[in-house]
Amino acid sequence: MLDAGRTGTVGIGEDGSRCGQPLTLLVESSVPAPRMIVFGAIDFASALVRVGKLLGYHVTVCDARPVFATRARFPEADEIVVEWPHRYLESTEVDGRTALCVLTHDAKFDVPLLQAALKLPVAYIGAMGSRRTHEDRNERLRGVGVTELELARLRSPIGLDLGARTPEETALSIGAEIVANRRGGTGVSLTGAHIPIHHDVPREPDGRIGSVA
Repeated sequence: MLDAGRTGTVGIGEDGSRCGQPLTLLVESSVPAPRMIVFGAIDFASALVRVGKLLGYHVTVCDARPVFATRARFPEADEIVVEWPHRYLESTEVDGRTALCVLTHDAKFDVPLLQAALKLPVAYIGAMGSRRTHEDRNERLRGVGVTELELARLRSPIGLDLGARTPEETALSIGAEIVANRRGGTGVSLTGAHIPIHHDVPREPDGRIGSVA
């Protein structure tokens, strides 16, 4: 719960209690804002920065091209980094709440970046591209040793199916997928669906969704 930044109660049974009886503990988490790192300083990234800030993330934009990664283009970003994406990812701190959004859509950036990202205990990894790009990228990743288990963590094509076309609509679909992943949502319409409106899913220490008690 501390890793996820969640506040709530936890029940402890007799075996785990020094008092010899069940206890209910209140866990109150006070942690920094979770990180969203957007790789690729494209028009879609500008919209995603705004969505990320709306969702409470500390947003970093990273791109190897200084002409695109500028404060003028991304005034709302908390950080702008000019560096090769995989090098920056290897040097920065991430945790089980971090969302990585790969919008570069270029194999020379995507492959080494995702090769590194898929080994990290982060909450979300998504990559932009068509289904053809997705298949080609997966083959390239397999070629550099990425396992099928690691590939299964990749959300690609990135985002939920909203029929999005504009950068703003696409950013909304990505943000919606991140929220669904974070909260354990299904992404389906609530109309006519017999599912809870509010539900959190516990996570394993590496950020993966765990089983519901």
